[in-house]
Amino acid sequence: MDEQGSFTPKCYINRDMSTLRFQLRVLAQATNPRYPLLERMFFLTIFSSNMDEFFEIRVAGLIQKMKQGDKTSSLDGRKPSELLDEISQVAHRAVKEQYRILNEDILPQLAKSDIRYLKRHELTDAQKAWMQEYFFNQVLPVLTPISIDPAHPFPRLVNKSLNFIVSLEGKDAFGRDLSLAVVPAPRSLPRVIRLPDELTGGKEHHIMLSAVIHEHVGELFLGMKVTGCHQFRLTRNADLDLSDDVDDIAKALEGELDNRRFGHKVRLEVTTNCPKELYELLLKEFELDESQLYRVNGPVNLTRMLVSFDKPELKFTPFNHAMPDAFLGMENAKTAGKRSKFDIIKNQDVLVHHPYHRFDPVVNLLWQAGSDPNVLAIKQTIYRSGTNSEIVQALCQAAKNGKEVTAVIELRARFDEASNIAVANMLTDAGAVVVYGVVGYKTHAKLMLIVRREGDKIRRYAHLGTGNYHAGNAKAYTDYGLFTADEKICEDVHGVFTQLTGMGRPVPSHEILHAPFTLHDGLIRMIDGEINHVKNGKQGRIILKCNAITERAIINKLYEASRAGVQIDLIIRSICCLRPQVKDLSENIRVRSIVGRFLEHTRVYYFYNDGDEKLYCSSADLMDRNLLHRVEVAFPILDKKIFRQIYEDGLISYLNDNVQAWELDGRGEWNQVQHVDDVHDAQAMLLDKICH
Repeated sequence: MDEQGSFTPKCYINRDMSTLRFQLRVLAQATNPRYPLLERMFFLTIFSSNMDEFFEIRVAGLIQKMKQGDKTSSLDGRKPSELLDEISQVAHRAVKEQYRILNEDILPQLAKSDIRYLKRHELTDAQKAWMQEYFFNQVLPVLTPISIDPAHPFPRLVNKSLNFIVSLEGKDAFGRDLSLAVVPAPRSLPRVIRLPDELTGGKEHHIMLSAVIHEHVGELFLGMKVTGCHQFRLTRNADLDLSDDVDDIAKALEGELDNRRFGHKVRLEVTTNCPKELYELLLKEFELDESQLYRVNGPVNLTRMLVSFDKPELKFTPFNHAMPDAFLGMENAKTAGKRSKFDIIKNQDVLVHHPYHRFDPVVNLLWQAGSDPNVLAIKQTIYRSGTNSEIVQALCQAAKNGKEVTAVIELRARFDEASNIAVANMLTDAGAVVVYGVVGYKTHAKLMLIVRREGDKIRRYAHLGTGNYHAGNAKAYTDYGLFTADEKICEDVHGVFTQLTGMGRPVPSHEILHAPFTLHDGLIRMIDGEINHVKNGKQGRIILKCNAITERAIINKLYEASRAGVQIDLIIRSICCLRPQVKDLSENIRVRSIVGRFLEHTRVYYFYNDGDEKLYCSSADLMDRNLLHRVEVAFPILDKKIFRQIYEDGLISYLNDNVQAWELDGRGEWNQVQHVDDVHDAQAMLLDKICH
């Protein structure tokens, strides 16, 4: 802080560096001795995937800002060029460590379990003969070598595609002296190829597609001598540039999706044995400097190394996803059974906590609604679901059954745009009304509303969640979902849908907080409430759990609360721009991150409120985009039993975790919590409590 008590740039942690340090916590899971070996391999590939997106979006954005003037644009006051330098240093060290873990730890231990990724020189003669046959039958027909000469300029390569640069000597069939060619690896072929059981004794032995191509690349250049063949991969800017005044968002997105494949270059990966003259040639061709070059000791895309192995002893112990007690014994068919979920929800709120609870109740409620003659209408938001989603199938069937189905589909869900366009077309063909939300404001709220005639009355039922309507995510992400027939909450949900599909001024809410209208101000107001309680000699207590906190006004208000004496705990999975444990600024703020078997995705806001406690679950992180530029909802937990369940299991248990927890210090460094004899693992506790 400065002399006037204002918050200076030093009060904040840079968002991009915080993102990168989250990736380091993910990478650390690959060395966790408590995890089974294949799960550690999984975390290694997740790190690769996360880093791809980090370069495609965050690094690409910084490069653009630097080219536009290199002006300060971050909370911590640093220029894009300064950030790019630090990111490069940290990322290079991280990638080097990633491949060290792969080569010195993971692969040797996999080999002890008869899972091997064989190199060319390790193959037997019989295996080499099989590989040669595989090349001629499966690979060669889809390869397209591209010579580099005046008639063939450097090809335009697709984002993150695997390619080979091949150095040559001699003349081709037309008498040309060629020295270089590029061979793109076909995306239609698997990157990992399992050798036949008869050649391995039934063991899990594999070869990489890159090894197959490398071994036989000479077959593409008959009569010439191949002097070198080296993998490389180019990463491009993959963010979409979509203006707010487009006439047809679906058509505009389809055009932008094509552009994403060929955005500006941001990173070049080559193998460590690639000669200097070749990678310098590539850098020059792609207009990159050496800080953007990553030389890796292994495959240039570890994500593609992950395949399914029948080795249960090397994976987490499977568990049975539980059914919420309120729904136990109910019909699970796609049609309504003897007992209706509507009868249950009418009389009590029901909480589902994924992945510990099954996703079936959400899907089956839709199937029941679609076949129930008393149901009149169904309204649903869709952010990520997938074209094979039962949610989508149930909505299509409901529309075909004559229900008034309205789907608010967010086409701009990053990297799911194409899938969401396909979903929109499926629903439209089935007779549903499809709305793309509000241009300029992503619809990120997770809402379902069912309108049902009961006697001479109309009753509404709602499901509100912290996560997507995606069955796959529900098995790996921790999320809350609430089924309720509370009249005020259902009326609020109806109001949100009215705003999304129609026009008019914001509809006042009874219970929920609604971004971009009331959520930000509501959070500020509740933090102010805790400050006032402390000033009046009472207790002040705040617990916030979410994926990220970056919004300046919220951070500043939390600093103000800390200075007033409010005790604040933040459970932040990934990005945290707030700097905790700083004297005279944030001494009363503790920040921790839980990185474990499941991806922590719940968003929960708790305020002590002088004993009249308030607890909200939400779709929104504490970020500028969520609070000010998206459609989000935070919904109160009114049922006392569910309130205590979320408070104890979803907040306090995580604050006591000493197995999977990391704590943030005032310097911006994350330190892993070292557990003592009294071990507490929040995720393991929930598995034992709910699923066993």
